Amino acid sequence: MIRTLRNLARLATIARTFSRHDSLFVHELREVAPLLAILARMVSRRSVPGRPGQRLAAALGELGPSFIKLGQILSTRSDLVGEQVAADLSQLQDKLPPFPASEARAIIERELGAPISSLFASFDDHPVAAASIAQVHFAITVPEDGEPGREVAVKVLRPHIEQKFQRDLDLFRWLGRLLLMVYPRAKRLRPTEVVAIFADTVRLEMDLRMEAAAASELAGNFRGDSSFNVPAVDWDRTSRRVLTIAWINGVKVDEIDRIVAAGFNPDDILAQASAAFFNQVFRDGFFHADLHPGNLFVNEDGNLAAVDFGIMGRLDRTTRYFLADMLLGFLNGDYRRVAEIHFQAGYVPAHQSIEIFTQACRAIGEPLQNRPLHEISIGRLLAQLFAVTEQFEMETQPQLLLLQKSMLTAEGVGRTLNPTINMWELARPLIEVWMRENRGPEARIVDEVTGMIEAIRRLPKALVQVEQAAAEIAGGTLRIHPDTIAQMVGAQTRRHGRLAWRIWGATVLVAVPLVIIVALILS
Repeated sequence: MIRTLRNLARLATIARTFSRHDSLFVHELREVAPLLAILARMVSRRSVPGRPGQRLAAALGELGPSFIKLGQILSTRSDLVGEQVAADLSQLQDKLPPFPASEARAIIERELGAPISSLFASFDDHPVAAASIAQVHFAITVPEDGEPGREVAVKVLRPHIEQKFQRDLDLFRWLGRLLLMVYPRAKRLRPTEVVAIFADTVRLEMDLRMEAAAASELAGNFRGDSSFNVPAVDWDRTSRRVLTIAWINGVKVDEIDRIVAAGFNPDDILAQASAAFFNQVFRDGFFHADLHPGNLFVNEDGNLAAVDFGIMGRLDRTTRYFLADMLLGFLNGDYRRVAEIHFQAGYVPAHQSIEIFTQACRAIGEPLQNRPLHEISIGRLLAQLFAVTEQFEMETQPQLLLLQKSMLTAEGVGRTLNPTINMWELARPLIEVWMRENRGPEARIVDEVTGMIEAIRRLPKALVQVEQAAAEIAGGTLRIHPDTIAQMVGAQTRRHGRLAWRIWGATVLVAVPLVIIVALILS
């Protein structure tokens, strides 16, 4: 009862804020909750300027940290809120007044178990950035082993932020269940799924050791590549609530005049950004998902440097192959191929019509044909595709939605540096090499051999399991119905038959080249 009353009181505050900003989305509510739509129309103000997404962003910003983060999550879900609203929410400023430096110092000392003076030779009490979850201070470490102190950025979680987020998460879960209970038609909006994704994202961001690990992994992926730099993590000064990394001296990537004044060519910077994003997505399958201009700098050497690794995305190899084949199909106008790979990946259910889905893909791709290359947005193409595929019961792919938002952000950076150049065209040589190595005939043979070797590797374990089961049956400790035995024998026979063919195929692939080599030597 207390929980319900608390949530109702908080809900009243939220409703007043949304009403003040005219962001109750009356038209959308009319489709899923007609009674709520009538109430929303009665209380909404009609003189508030701006697009719906802009008004919603203003309301979420006023409601505080949890709602700012919720807006950022919704900005990756154009399938739920629409492309324009998602774009407006992506501009939501994650800035809040800083908390007192005395509290930041206390948190650092408590977390790291040492006084500030023994950790840092100097610590700037004026934060350089203050966001919804944490704020960042400039500091210089205490000199060690005869080496001078290092300039670092110290990120500190806000006091009691976990409890504040937990309170609002409880409210979001309660609202999601209530909405589905009162208005079952709202199921298509998947409110509980959105809240679950939000909770997972926030949980990771609340542990700064996870951000440190992400920075370390990304740095490892670009080891030896000076064109894209990730600041080193100071693990001795990092904990759950404190993150210390090397300070980046540089210019924000959207400050073109300063970049030119420093003697650097924006086109070169754009080429570096294009290659870095491509390598993250396709080569590594691990990408910075929030590379807006505030998180991307041009350092003193004219190379890119990234900060803020709280939001990262991952794509497994299968998803990267799917993405490459799909984009290639669109650019080549092969819409049947685009449709086929959706069905092959299981993203679109088999009972849907592949012909109609091909037609839908053509409706998206045809407007791109014969357009100047710099006007083609891959991020926008993906957004349109996700909007269409929902009509075909395509299951939501959160990793692709996050990638789509990241592509839009990257394209925005590219247009800032040079609006007449398409950043994906700059990455064409990398794309061609990657496609040849990963999607060509040689790569498919390697995949088949790898699958066969994996089957061979599993064979001993499978035989041991069969032997153990036989021993249990013989000892009477495992009783199986005769019909079940027949089904198991049939399944095992088919499985082992397939395994035998794989082993035979692998043997042929390995043995035949060896025989040829030996014959050439003897001749």
